[in-house]
Amino acid sequence: MISNKMKSKRYVGLLYIAPWLLGFLIFQLYPFIASLCYSFTDYTLLNQPQFVGLKNYLTLFTTDKQFLSTMKITGFYALLSVPLKLAFALFIAILLNAKIKGIGIYRSLYYLPSILGGSVAVSVLWRVIFMKDGMINHFIGLLGLGPVNWLTDAKLALITLSLLQVWQFGSAMVIFLAALKGIPAELYEAASIDGSGKWNQFLHITLPQISSVVFFNLIMQSIQALQNFTSAFVITGGGPMKRTYIIGMKLYDDAFRFYKVGYACAESWILFLVILALTLLVFKSSDAWVYYADEGGSKK
Repeated sequence: MISNKMKSKRYVGLLYIAPWLLGFLIFQLYPFIASLCYSFTDYTLLNQPQFVGLKNYLTLFTTDKQFLSTMKITGFYALLSVPLKLAFALFIAILLNAKIKGIGIYRSLYYLPSILGGSVAVSVLWRVIFMKDGMINHFIGLLGLGPVNWLTDAKLALITLSLLQVWQFGSAMVIFLAALKGIPAELYEAASIDGSGKWNQFLHITLPQISSVVFFNLIMQSIQALQNFTSAFVITGGGPMKRTYIIGMKLYDDAFRFYKVGYACAESWILFLVILALTLLVFKSSDAWVYYADEGGSKK
């Protein structure tokens, strides 16, 4: 039998988590289910949803050539920004793992871009910096070189957006730093005694020890890159020539400019399935990596 005192404690616990629970049900679970239902309808915010079955999904892959184009651009954006971001975050984490005076201050300073990077204000600042008469071209001019059209050149605009994504390396860096601190120092000492250099230690000690964290960061940063909207919307507006028109912008335009809410919901679910497939692929790759590392260790 459960005493009245235990029951009251349960109610108190439910009361504490009630704000989060309500927020989850209203702002996450309900929109998640509603968007799936709307994706099978013709819903324009101006009329009642009308069930159309798989029409929205068929249209995406048969007649809407822009959808496939935006998916390709988004995929290229993720392939360009995520590896660079993770490599840079790991490099900075290794530097900040050193035991020197005042290292806590440096860690805080390097984390700041992660806090500010996704804001509209920073995107506006990034646009000003990379304008034709901006700061970057000013420094290039000091070297005697001509200005570069960072935002209006179709070949460079997406790279410029990717640099902003790389600049937001703080969250991945903190996770890498925590993983690096968990590696036993005895492994590096034994490797140094055996005459192993820094690069070999990194390949054979650091990377295997933090492999699970690498795959975790890969998943999280890939999801963030595929869902990006702010930087493309503020900095380039999808231009030039739709070369930075990523899926986040198409979702926004279809839903809030053309009022095709049902169609936009279908796009969002395709994006969700792509992210889910990539996540499962990374999990499979991580399992294969762990198996390969274990087999290699046992053979030795």
